[in-house]
Amino acid sequence: MAEVVIVKNSRAAGELVADAILSLVASKKNAVLGLATGSTPLPVYQALAERAVGTDFSQVSGFALDEYVGLPASHPESYRSVITREVVEPVGLVPERIRVPNGATETIETAGADYERAIEEAGGVDLQILGIGTDGHIGFNEPGSSFASLTRVKTLTERTRADNARFFDSPDDVPMHCITQGLGTILRARHLVLLAFGEGKADAVAAAIEGPLASILPGSAVQLHPHATIVLDEAAASKLKLADYYRYTYDNKPAWQGI
Repeated sequence: MAEVVIVKNSRAAGELVADAILSLVASKKNAVLGLATGSTPLPVYQALAERAVGTDFSQVSGFALDEYVGLPASHPESYRSVITREVVEPVGLVPERIRVPNGATETIETAGADYERAIEEAGGVDLQILGIGTDGHIGFNEPGSSFASLTRVKTLTERTRADNARFFDSPDDVPMHCITQGLGTILRARHLVLLAFGEGKADAVAAAIEGPLASILPGSAVQLHPHATIVLDEAAASKLKLADYYRYTYDNKPAWQGI
C-alpha cells in the first residue's frame, strides 16, 4: 500500500516534499529528480526555492515527464520553458543537467528510446514528482495506457487538450501529440511522490489509491510501487474510505522514516 499523507493545504504539502528532496540531496549529491509540470507541483518548487539557500545542486540532474510534439523549445508553454521558468531558475539547478523529452518532429521517431537511454545512463530517477489528472492520467499517460509502457509519443485526449487550453491563446493551439515517460518508466523511479489538491481531484485520487488496478485509470499504477507517497490536501482526500487510517499511521510513524 502506498503511504498516504493528508495535510492542511498545498503549502504544507510543498514544504513536506521540499524537505524530502533536500534530505535526498544532502545524502546523495548527484541525486536524479523526476520533474512534473502543471500547477500541482508548484508548491513544491516554491518551497524548495525558499528552503534551499546554501544547498549545492551542482551535481543534481533532472528529467521532465513529458513534452509537446512540434512545439518549439522556445515557446513559453513548451515544458522546456516551463521547467526552466518554474524549477531550474528559482531553485538554482544547473540547466545543462536538466533533460526534457525531445519533441522536435525531425527526430521524434527515436526520441523515446533516446530518453530512456539518457535516464538509464544517469543511474535512474531517485525521486519522481507526479500529479494526477481528473481522468486519472499521470504524465501524459492517458486512460488505456499500458503499465509496462516506456517513453513514447501519445495522442492527447480532447479532455486533456481542453484542460490545457488555458495556457494557450486558443484551444486550437494546444498540440495534438506529446512525448511522455511511460508508466513503466515512471515505476522504475526509486521513490514516487504523487500530489493532488482540491475537490476536483478527489474521485481520481480515491480510485487510484483504493480502487482496482486498471489501465483505464493510469494513476492506479502507483499501487505497484514499493515506495510511493501520496500527498493530499483535505479536499483531495475527501473521497477516501480509509482517510482516518492514513492519518493515524502517519501521525504514529517513526520520525526517521521521513516520507
